Amino acid sequence: MSGSAAADPTRSLGPALTDLARWFAEYYGTPAEVAWLAPGRGNLIGEHTDYNDGLVLPFAIGRSVRVAAASRADGVLELRSLQAPGERVEVALRGLAPGSVHGWAAYPAGTAWAIGDRGPAGASVLVDSDLPLGAGLASSAALECAVLGCLADLAGLALPGREIAALAWRCETQFVGVPCGIMDQFAVMLCRPGHALLLDCRSEETCDVPLDPASVALGLMIIDTRVKHELTGGQYGQRRRECEAAARALGVASLRDVEDEAGLAPLAGLADQVPMRRARHVVTENARVRRAVEVMRAGRLADVGPLLTASHGSLRDDFEVSWAEADIAVDAALAAGALGARMMGGGFGGCVLAMVPADRSSVVVRAIESALAGAPTFVEVMPAAGAHRLVLG
Repeated sequence: MSGSAAADPTRSLGPALTDLARWFAEYYGTPAEVAWLAPGRGNLIGEHTDYNDGLVLPFAIGRSVRVAAASRADGVLELRSLQAPGERVEVALRGLAPGSVHGWAAYPAGTAWAIGDRGPAGASVLVDSDLPLGAGLASSAALECAVLGCLADLAGLALPGREIAALAWRCETQFVGVPCGIMDQFAVMLCRPGHALLLDCRSEETCDVPLDPASVALGLMIIDTRVKHELTGGQYGQRRRECEAAARALGVASLRDVEDEAGLAPLAGLADQVPMRRARHVVTENARVRRAVEVMRAGRLADVGPLLTASHGSLRDDFEVSWAEADIAVDAALAAGALGARMMGGGFGGCVLAMVPADRSSVVVRAIESALAGAPTFVEVMPAAGAHRLVLG
């Protein structure tokens, strides 16, 4: 397997980019010098495997974070967002340290900390986004990668996509304090249109896997249950610690070293069956990723559907990270004709992914709306390009 940064040509977003540039000039009194777009991330299959050195199969989506920036010489990172028009955050770059910035501003501030002295002396930054926060679509990774792209450009650095992804991951894990794996940042930077990205989270090797549902009369639907999650909370970190404890009990460096369920036999006799359940999810989820890649390469995308549903059952029962609204949405989608569905993201809130025959899309939407309170929202997605520079002017 091999990997490289997304080589998508730079392009204008039309009115959205024009508005971003106009608001930047209005807020800061100077034109933006650079702009980047970073997409959100869907994940076809491979959940809670990344921090276990496992396999994941994400894809970029058409919703994104856009960032415009200009350099300044006063040692300040000034942050504004079109989604919070009355808010302005100023961060002194000297002495910037983990825990010193909170809220959404911690993510762009953390990227300045991660890039360190290689970055610009200061920067004015404006953020725009149509990615919902807390929905499990990698909005934080998209923000990190877009800001890093701008900071690197302002400093005259030609950073490859993998290095931007690594810096963004360092920001999230060490500055913000989310104990996540590398999937989100690598997907945001390296995904290509019409493909999913097979990522080996141990070796960091990647390869593209064809993912074109429309060509076989299928659609990928993301259902936002409108239940927000927060990965800096204790449950996500607890799952990681439970996986590490299961690996220690098995005498392996990580659960990636367990090839199949037979390798979990030493856990079966423990009085506490939590390690067994957590490990069983990771081992079987890696197997589902391998099987999904196999059938996709054989042109049998519909065969991924049952794998999605099996993934959801494992996340719900063995890993215990699903939530009531996700279970309801999955059941309703399947009853209405979806080929498969599962919760997506870290869990405890966020989105469901469903694979739906094109002629059943409206039926599935109505069924979920009828079953699920709280006004869920629906987006049909196609695999999109990874992060890239935008053309201003």
